[in-house]
Amino acid sequence: MRLLFVAAFVAALATVSNAEDKKGTPVELGGFKSTTPGAWKEEPPSNKMRLMQFKLPKAEGDSEDAELALFKSPGGGSVQANLERQEKKFEIPAGKKAEDVIKTEKIKFGDKLEGAYQDIQGTFLKKFPPFDPNAKITKVTDYRQIYVVFEAKEGDGTVLYSMTLLGPAKTVEANKKAFDAWIKNFK
Repeated sequence: MRLLFVAAFVAALATVSNAEDKKGTPVELGGFKSTTPGAWKEEPPSNKMRLMQFKLPKAEGDSEDAELALFKSPGGGSVQANLERQEKKFEIPAGKKAEDVIKTEKIKFGDKLEGAYQDIQGTFLKKFPPFDPNAKITKVTDYRQIYVVFEAKEGDGTVLYSMTLLGPAKTVEANKKAFDAWIKNFK
């Protein structure tokens, strides 16, 4: 009986160890590489504009996971124009000002490239299909988006890379620390 207990305990430890050792997905953007946390589940991109797409685990009490989408846009406009486009995807809550719910700061990407890190929280104006000017808009309250954007030289031109982490505010907050560490690990 004691031997059976020890065997079950060792098997349980191995299972926990394997779950903790899960390897993430290697990602390369602008010539820099970083590996995602193992808890992020890679999915097939939902459209051809996306390089990669991941589901990040929902926080307790939230009904859905967050989504991380990675984009590469040759000639995709300026960093500032893209930041402004992201702001238009949200409605500012009543009684608040834009600067209360939209925080933007400069960052270094891969220790060489300058980019922007934008954090927006409010009512998400969900459009489907996203780029159709006549698309139906569904308002989703208490949503949050972290958006990272930077330019990189490729060949004779410049390419705009961006990452959009979007989901329920609590779920995005629960994944923010891992997301920020992942961004900092690009080398």
